[in-house]
Amino acid sequence: MDYNHIKTLGQLKASAYQPLFVKDELRKNLIKQLQNKEAGFEGILGYDETVIPELQTAILSRHNILLLGLRGQAKTRIARLMVNLLDEYIPYVTGSEIFDDPLNPISWYAKHEIMIHGDETPISWQHRSERYTEKLATPDVTVADLIGDVDPIKAATLKLTYNDERVIHFGLIPRAHRSIFVINELPDLQARIQVALFNMLQEKDIQIRGFKLRLPLDVQFVFTANPEDYTNRGSIVTPLKDRIESQILTHYPKSIGISRKITFQEARLTDTQRLIEVDGLLKDLVEQVAFEARKSEFIDQKSGVSARLTISAYENLVSTAERRMLINGDKNTFVRLSDLTGIIPAVTGKIELVYEGELEGPAKVANILIGKAIKSLFAKYFPDPEKAKKSKSANPYSEITAWFTEGNTIDISDALSTSKYKKTLMQVTGLNAMVRKFHPKLSENQTLLLMEFVLHGLAEYSQLNKNYLEGGFGFADMFDSLFNAGDMDDEDDYSDFR
Repeated sequence: MDYNHIKTLGQLKASAYQPLFVKDELRKNLIKQLQNKEAGFEGILGYDETVIPELQTAILSRHNILLLGLRGQAKTRIARLMVNLLDEYIPYVTGSEIFDDPLNPISWYAKHEIMIHGDETPISWQHRSERYTEKLATPDVTVADLIGDVDPIKAATLKLTYNDERVIHFGLIPRAHRSIFVINELPDLQARIQVALFNMLQEKDIQIRGFKLRLPLDVQFVFTANPEDYTNRGSIVTPLKDRIESQILTHYPKSIGISRKITFQEARLTDTQRLIEVDGLLKDLVEQVAFEARKSEFIDQKSGVSARLTISAYENLVSTAERRMLINGDKNTFVRLSDLTGIIPAVTGKIELVYEGELEGPAKVANILIGKAIKSLFAKYFPDPEKAKKSKSANPYSEITAWFTEGNTIDISDALSTSKYKKTLMQVTGLNAMVRKFHPKLSENQTLLLMEFVLHGLAEYSQLNKNYLEGGFGFADMFDSLFNAGDMDDEDDYSDFR
């Protein structure tokens, strides 16, 4: 359709334009998308077999939708992407506050314009990007915000009584006529406001200060809610819940692979940061931290662990390596396990601790999660240290642990230059040979990374002691550290013995 040349109601009538309700419009375009096997909801990963099919079914059924899930599960992004299923442009009566359909006007203004001008009524076109309205539900949201209120100044200026529709200042929902309207965190909305909503969903009534207006608004409602909010901070009133036809449950990524794709898609890195080498091991470790957090006894699982944790953590991980590169004047660097200390602020800011977690402290819990992530992935790269210790065959770690038993220790800081980092690791007898035995074809950087990984892994399996330093880790013999524990001050950084 030639949007540039259709500028009057008469021209619109003469064209092939057929008005559709917004839900029928979404359905029509989804049908085309499915028939053409086109990808929909681009950027939403991990929902291909769960959320997306249910969402498509709800759209085909022309339902209002409730997306129910914990924080950081892409609920709002899904709602925003529904805009792509709208027609590119739709016509409306020029000057209408609620973007009236010229062939089916509902407001006094549009009806009056058409009555006065007839087929010469001016027509404008609204792009689909303008047909989306979003409101975060908070306790201070009012009926006036969502639906509207009587404007006494307008009444006085136009010399109208409060009985006249023209004195109403429309709220967000009427202004979303023929559009998608999203209310985030629905349970936080006061019950009396929710009651006003369910009248609009079914009866199409707007009641403002005793003034009842029958206004058949055409709106696709999408609501989002967190189950924790749903049960503890608020609830969805039964009549409103009954009028939301489809409830769709969202979830966190079910695999590290999907989680990695989400992180890399969302992480905001500069061109310089993208040149920093990040091995797949580190990428998996960042994701594994979130997986460990989602089953940790220190973290409130009802609150959830947002996908934003891994995104922020990955950004911090790369920035920690970049900071070292800048301080040391290096032209390049690679991310190390010691750089995981840099992700702690990202982790602590994204988790809600239960009582036991509060006793441990946020930073300690973050370090525990990092340690568990390392332990979970270690067996994919090297033999299980516990089984190796009990095995009748030669223990591949014996030479390494023996070096520490002799009283040797090393500290690995995230500030070490590449040369000093290599020198520190090469001190440990048998460490380089052991890594090359199991992974002979790696680059030097990858070999150094796995050498440090072995030290962390042995510590997690209680065969070495790992001390948490400011900006790094220290490694020592397990038993020697235990015997000397009483000689250390309470405030010493070397307080976590394994």
